[in-house]
Amino acid sequence: MGEMVQFPFAGGTTGGYLSEPKNGSGPGVVVIQEWWGLVDHIKDVCDRFAAEGFVALAPDLYHGKSAKSPDEAGKLMMAMRIDEAERDLGAAVDYLSTLDSTASKKAGVVGFCMGGALALYTATKNPKVGACVVFYGGHPKVKPDLPNLNAPVLGLYAEKDGFVTPELARDLERQLKDLGKQIEVKIYKGADHAFFNDTRPEVYNAEAATDAWQRTVEFLRQHLSV
Repeated sequence: MGEMVQFPFAGGTTGGYLSEPKNGSGPGVVVIQEWWGLVDHIKDVCDRFAAEGFVALAPDLYHGKSAKSPDEAGKLMMAMRIDEAERDLGAAVDYLSTLDSTASKKAGVVGFCMGGALALYTATKNPKVGACVVFYGGHPKVKPDLPNLNAPVLGLYAEKDGFVTPELARDLERQLKDLGKQIEVKIYKGADHAFFNDTRPEVYNAEAATDAWQRTVEFLRQHLSV
């Protein structure tokens, strides 16, 4: 459904996976990878967004590399420079705005695990972001500038998550509400970290994933003006 594309940033180009609606145009969404890299699961998520009428772009933050084991993934995640990731994500937002198929004034950002942390980070750094969805987002090096957040946030978390715990989710919710920001948090009972990833049967939770997807699509449609 989609294709690999190259898009510019100041001083060079970077790559990603782009999936567009079959008919016409729609809101633009940047999809941000888990620590595994730009793998087939993330491309499939882009295709699913396109089927819902969005223009979805997943930048390749590891620049051609991906991981099959948690050890490899952890090394790639920690080796990733946050400033370069911010550059690539900003370039992705800008590139979406140049496409004829993108109808929204601002872009949404949706991220999973590492990508969830980067989605919130991007929303605090980039005024062109109009909505932010965080799936169990966490990264030890990513510190979002919460007072600078302008986009509404949807946070989707898991009760049994030992990495991004419900306590961390509620703490983020408190911080943002204290700052007068807009955030909605859902914690799925019985679900574990990465419950949305249907390529990982040991953690995939179909009921939670289905509900989270519906919430995500509705949230993005609500907040991304066309």
